[in-house]
Amino acid sequence: MEKIDISKIEFRRLTEKDLPSLLELYVQLDENNRDLTAEGSMPVWETIAKNPDIKYFGAVDTSVAGGPKVVSTCFTLIIPNLTAHGRSICFLENVVTDSAYRKQGLARKVIEMAIEDAKAHNCYKVILQSNCKRTEAHKFYENLGFDGNLKKAFDLRLGK
Repeated sequence: MEKIDISKIEFRRLTEKDLPSLLELYVQLDENNRDLTAEGSMPVWETIAKNPDIKYFGAVDTSVAGGPKVVSTCFTLIIPNLTAHGRSICFLENVVTDSAYRKQGLARKVIEMAIEDAKAHNCYKVILQSNCKRTEAHKFYENLGFDGNLKKAFDLRLGK
């Protein structure tokens, strides 16, 4: 794998302009995302943009021909909470890094941005879910301080 020029990577909150590139990256997260389009996703993005508790963080390669490219991302949702003395919970999801950019610290920095934002919002914990089969990713998350043995998540798929 070729080392990337980190000086060409912007670490920031993603915007509407990043949506087409973000959707392309989401195909690497799940092949079922292949049919997503920026036009079709715009109503969802507009809802997200109106909610200050939902944020998309990303590493964006500014040196790519054709415009900036989202190469690593995650999103967070800050959830108000009555327990833990009213401290919120941060839910972190959809972590993915472009296969050509992996193992170079991008996801670490993106997740650290999300964690810092959770701290700034007085969250008492960050919840991260990951597919059970992604054992290499689990090691990465544990190296960031996440504990995969503290709780058990359950997932109920409701269909289309």
